[in-house]
Amino acid sequence: MDTYGTLNEVLVRLFRDVMDIEQQAIITQEFNNITNNDMHVIEAIGVGEPKNMSAIARELSVTVGTLTIAMNSLVKKGYVTRQRGEEDRRVVYISLSDKGKQAYEHHATFHREMIAGMIEGLSENEVEVLIKVLTKLNKWFRSL
Repeated sequence: MDTYGTLNEVLVRLFRDVMDIEQQAIITQEFNNITNNDMHVIEAIGVGEPKNMSAIARELSVTVGTLTIAMNSLVKKGYVTRQRGEEDRRVVYISLSDKGKQAYEHHATFHREMIAGMIEGLSENEVEVLIKVLTKLNKWFRSL
């Protein structure tokens, strides 16, 4: 067995397929005006307490300037709301609108189904190995 060739092929296909399939699964009739990137911004905002732009940008590993462009679009489309801080008016807090929360849940459902499908039929030990391998791969990517 050619370990390098097999792993290379699986990883290349996996990354491409995840993006393609996620795009198809997420962008439905109800959410036809947003992109995968928009959905990942929505995911980073989350449904909890409002976040400031810096915190969201840090989570997405983008600049605040880049995030501002995406945020302007999401505000226009009705997925996100902005609110100035009461103590410091310079700080802008971002939260999801009702429409944004629906998109968030739609995306979360896709991820839950993806994870369930991935671990279906695996033993507890196999799941632990899978987590270890994916964590190691993630650390390698983040080190670049």
